[in-house]
Amino acid sequence: MNIIRHISTKLLLGIMLLAGTTVWGQSGNKTVSDKVMQEVYQEIKTPYKYGLVLTPDSNNRKMDCPTVFRKGNQWYMVYIIFDGRGYETWLAKSKDLLNWKTTGRIMSFSDTTDWDSNQKAGYLSLQDTKWGGSYQLEKYNNKYWMSYFGGSSKGYEKGLLSISMAYTDNDPTTPHEWQRLGKPVLMATDSNVQWWDNHTLYKETVIWDKKKSLGHPFIMYYNANGDSVNKKRGAERIGMAFSDDMVTWKRAANNPILNHNVGITGDPYIQKIGDVWVMFYFGAFWKDKGGAFNRFACSYDLANWTEWKGDDLIQSSEPYDNMFAHKSFVVKYKGVVYHFYCAVNKADQRGIAVATSKDMGKSTVGFIAPPPSKAKKN
Repeated sequence: MNIIRHISTKLLLGIMLLAGTTVWGQSGNKTVSDKVMQEVYQEIKTPYKYGLVLTPDSNNRKMDCPTVFRKGNQWYMVYIIFDGRGYETWLAKSKDLLNWKTTGRIMSFSDTTDWDSNQKAGYLSLQDTKWGGSYQLEKYNNKYWMSYFGGSSKGYEKGLLSISMAYTDNDPTTPHEWQRLGKPVLMATDSNVQWWDNHTLYKETVIWDKKKSLGHPFIMYYNANGDSVNKKRGAERIGMAFSDDMVTWKRAANNPILNHNVGITGDPYIQKIGDVWVMFYFGAFWKDKGGAFNRFACSYDLANWTEWKGDDLIQSSEPYDNMFAHKSFVVKYKGVVYHFYCAVNKADQRGIAVATSKDMGKSTVGFIAPPPSKAKKN
């Protein structure tokens, strides 16, 4: 009977694979050991806060969500700006990862009836995922790609926010308006929406898994709010969606993959260190942990994730981030780890800061004077 059962199992797996069904975790480890998690932490930790590197030129603007990539001998950062109306997506450049200059917008408001007229928060896709690698963007179908969440309502993350894709066949380092698909690819109102993402969809990161480990070349990790009739009581969790063409997306069946039941688990970003996939993300307002903080989780198969239980990668500690220090983008270059994050102070000023694995000195960039009504809070 044991032999028959063994043969039957192998036959079943073969049939499932031929049918295109993803079989996760049939071989290898589903859990990353404490020893490996500690080794990853030692590799990625950044105890030295360099400080702010980009700040808004007005207290009416808030800067958020950095995405850093490299082309030639320059670094570039895509980030978003909220100005009261909604989100737009901008571009900056740097030679050394510490000194940055804004160059222009790449997704702007639309004075139309478009579904995304007032919200376009973009995040670059298909970047080299190798830790300490090129950090270059790859083309698919002769285009560079960017995911974004958008909506038509005015205000801070108001209304129905949905996920879509934008693309360009021009140079991504030159400010220009990226083309958009013209419709969402994932919505909280989809007929096949899941319990965990049935309210609002937020930030995404899309990787190109050429091995098709989960049955598809393109994997989107995104966070969303769901699970409650009252959206204010819903939590944010991280799940996956798959695509074969970057246009049509299907939710994974085993969502969510990171879940703390309350508060926020969000803004996933993926790199691979050796044979371990690392997901940088942030948490906020958990049951046993207040505030906002940057964490990580590890995986061997892109589907089963082991969460780090030790110290935060980034947390509030300085006047410029004494309200929130969250939302990661991490690169390693010439032996130094640079951890970019969103810094928010108690005057509600929001900019981009960086911490490093080596002492790189201190930034001279700062916020402008806060509004008088908020100056005392800081």
